[in-house]
Amino acid sequence: MSEIKVAGRYAKSLIDLAVENNALEASYNDMVLFEKVVDETPELEAILKNPIVPLDKKTGILNGIFADKVSKLTISFFKIVVSKGRSAILFATAKQFIQQYNLIKGIVTADVTTASALSPAAKEQIIAIVKKELGANQVIVNEKINEKLIGGFILKVGDKQFDASIASGLSKLKKEFAQ
Repeated sequence: MSEIKVAGRYAKSLIDLAVENNALEASYNDMVLFEKVVDETPELEAILKNPIVPLDKKTGILNGIFADKVSKLTISFFKIVVSKGRSAILFATAKQFIQQYNLIKGIVTADVTTASALSPAAKEQIIAIVKKELGANQVIVNEKINEKLIGGFILKVGDKQFDASIASGLSKLKKEFAQ
């Protein structure tokens, strides 16, 4: 079974457990923190994925880093996953948890690539359009700047992409003239 499927199942189990214990928000914050720490510390991910590192050492490391920063539920979850020999999927599980949480809460992430920084008005306009089109409760906008676009923007939400960049328009025009 693929790592993503297994991680998705573990994430679903944690969500169910968190809902049962009225701790969904706390667990979400814990998973965001865990994902951020692993992103910033590749050595931690390497340790978790290394089959040579003993399970009790992995548990001790996670405990040392997160014991005073996350809920008891999350620490217990870490211990269970590590004891099952699945520490390699903890990072993927955190990502899957965040995705599933966002789905439950109606939160959508929109990646916007522009030639220059978005103005607050343009950002609000994009949020309003995405909310309306997808029926989202909340939109998180990730901005990327790419000067090669010249102007316009590329909006990506999930697997959908809308390209309204000048560079793309010029490229299409160039292809039409080439024919």
